[in-house]
Amino acid sequence: MKTKLDKTTQKIEDVLSKVRPYIQMHGGDVSLGGFEDGIVTLHISGACAHCRMADMTYNMLVADILKKEVPGVKDVRLIK
Repeated sequence: MKTKLDKTTQKIEDVLSKVRPYIQMHGGDVSLGGFEDGIVTLHISGACAHCRMADMTYNMLVADILKKEVPGVKDVRLIK
């Protein structure tokens, strides 16, 4: 039987799979670092890790989508 955390983590992964092709088109990638207390931690790599626009892209695109589509997500933090 899956726990709420497992279901939430799966929903986060589902959202990331939707946005990942866009990010990969720009030479970057994103993976889930973790989810705890409503905070999603994302690892960003490739071109995104060194891009000045990465924070804006993730805050305006990825974080917004995660907060809208995954109940319980309060904040998204990036690890470069």
